[in-house]
Amino acid sequence: MTDSPAAAGSPASRRALEVAGIPSFRRISEHLNHSTYARRKHLPGVCDFTLGNPHQMPQDAYVDALRDALHPHNDQWFAYKTNEVDAREAAADSLSRLLKVPFEAEDLYLTTGGFTAIALALKSVTDPGDEVIYSLPPWFLYEPLAVEAGLVPVKVSIDLETFDLDLAAIEAAITQRTRVVIINSPNNPTGRIYPPELLRQLAALLDDASERIGRRIYLVSDEPYNRIVFDGARFHSPAEFYPYTLLAYSYGKTHLSPGERIGYLALPPSMPDRKELGTAIEAMQLAMGWIYPNAVLQYALPRLETFTIDVGQLQQKRDRMVQELGGMGYRLRPAEGTFYLFVHSPIQDDEAFTEALSQEDVFVLPGVLFETPGFFRISLTASEDMVERSLPHFRAAIERAGQDRPEDAEIKLPTGLIPIVPASPRKLP
Repeated sequence: MTDSPAAAGSPASRRALEVAGIPSFRRISEHLNHSTYARRKHLPGVCDFTLGNPHQMPQDAYVDALRDALHPHNDQWFAYKTNEVDAREAAADSLSRLLKVPFEAEDLYLTTGGFTAIALALKSVTDPGDEVIYSLPPWFLYEPLAVEAGLVPVKVSIDLETFDLDLAAIEAAITQRTRVVIINSPNNPTGRIYPPELLRQLAALLDDASERIGRRIYLVSDEPYNRIVFDGARFHSPAEFYPYTLLAYSYGKTHLSPGERIGYLALPPSMPDRKELGTAIEAMQLAMGWIYPNAVLQYALPRLETFTIDVGQLQQKRDRMVQELGGMGYRLRPAEGTFYLFVHSPIQDDEAFTEALSQEDVFVLPGVLFETPGFFRISLTASEDMVERSLPHFRAAIERAGQDRPEDAEIKLPTGLIPIVPASPRKLP
């Protein structure tokens, strides 16, 4: 970035100004802090489908795990903590069972949430000026993370009908400067779980491209929702197919507790030279500001690995919203995982449509915040009461939009799908 009058006259660094000036970042900040939603979100009776925040009290099992971990067992209970052995072992065992890949405890690096795990991955394998490829619609903060690390974001499309990765677009975007490709499955905001064959093709593509450009391209797999899958689906990680995968995970999604910051970065046992990379990662954990989770959360982690939020309850809300919105004429696909539905806006201007909804205290996020106009995102973490109260407003909104209901607009759930709510909390395998 070259010197500019704004930079020269500002107390902030050029890097900070560049991050703050990212258009998508500014849009998000404006929406969350200065919109109708920002003014009215705390009022009673609103229907809040915006962020993945809880709208019911936390599970007793979660609170009990934290309470028990808070009780000191010795005088070093709250001393400095790095990558604690018990926490790493519990996380590695759980991840190994989930993916059927034998992760080793020493290859998991504990972080203050999945957010920091992504930043740690980027800074551990890239140099300033390297390029990082990711697909639109993205998680909001990939671009700020890349820019802060001195990287060049390269954005590609997905298939907006299937919500699958566009492998041809990824391949076309690779240059001599490409160092990282980020993917997110189950995907926020689309809810898509990328199938094994697609991941195999991506792995082959990255192998071929790495050989062609003469440097290894790493894959950062953002997986905070890998336990939140519906209809009995089996989640597959790219770490099963591509050895050069850095896997970022967050417990804040698994337990719907985003304010309790704990996650990890994991290297698969198939990664060559992972011990050397691990040494660099550990140095970065310290240099980035002691980004280890606090002591209490590390003590609680083995118990946190034994249960999740009630995924059946989320699926029940998904089924209700898909059936009702589809019946009204909205175009949407049933999410295969995550908290979210990504719905076609009935008018081209998704911001105008979501603003009209917000005037009735029904809050969703417009697709433009995900750099994908023409859609809006619904968070299924809203309460059942919010879901029911919102339905007449969604119906009125599409009727006001003057849209004739297309013949194929109604989305049917798979034959024989009957929502079953398991005992809460859900036990992990």
